[in-house]
Amino acid sequence: MPRATNSPASRKRRKRILKKAKGFRGGRSKLFRTAKDAVYKAQAWSYRDRKTRKRNFRVLWIQRINAATRAEGLSYNRFVEGLKAANIDLDRKVLADMAVNAPDDFKAIVEQVKSALDQKTAGAA
Repeated sequence: MPRATNSPASRKRRKRILKKAKGFRGGRSKLFRTAKDAVYKAQAWSYRDRKTRKRNFRVLWIQRINAATRAEGLSYNRFVEGLKAANIDLDRKVLADMAVNAPDDFKAIVEQVKSALDQKTAGAA
């Protein structure tokens, strides 16, 4: 009796890997074993970098907010302290977007923050 190799499932498995390896260069997109290694490595990097992307965007937002607040004569950490004092609940993504696309609105928020900081220091003294 001939050996059964379950050919349809094997072919489907290989096609799935080669489809994921589409666009890779050389044997990494043509040869199954090489493509399999490349796809597994790419998926590992993809998982890792989905986390890293969040970190990078947070850093970018903080840099943009810091640049915009320093133009108004305030540092980033004082600005965040003033946001809490003024009870303004906007996240960094929104604030960074406002700093770039709506500088007048951002300037108004900075003024509210400055007045909240002045009240806070006047209340402490």
